[in-house]
Amino acid sequence: MVPLLFFQLNGTHMDTPFVELLVCTSCRGEQAHDDATERPGTTLMQRLQAAMPEAIRITPVACFSNCSQGCTIALRGSGRWTYVYGRLNAESDIAPLIEGAVKYAATPDGIVPWRERPEHFRKNCIARIPPIEGFSS
Repeated sequence: MVPLLFFQLNGTHMDTPFVELLVCTSCRGEQAHDDATERPGTTLMQRLQAAMPEAIRITPVACFSNCSQGCTIALRGSGRWTYVYGRLNAESDIAPLIEGAVKYAATPDGIVPWRERPEHFRKNCIARIPPIEGFSS
């Protein structure tokens, strides 16, 4: 059984399966950072944790091996397509990330119509991965 979360979107309560946003905390962004400086991926995660609706779980990930594409996140959920997005900026991309995650969570399969996605999601999708439940053995 899939656990249900409840959240509010445009004033309407929705039952929605578990949704998780994975954030690469080791991402260095576009510039080299020394080990004493907080990495942009960690900053991105902290800002998302402060602003994301509670129904979307934020999980830190040590590395997505997508270093050449800047800060990277993935959206996934039970029975949903998983999307990996890169070239994110911890300063300017918080609002589009929240918008995209909320729209993702509002779908039954994770597929937000292309024109309804935030612009950053339309232009910076690294990968789209089918749901595990969609495979037969």
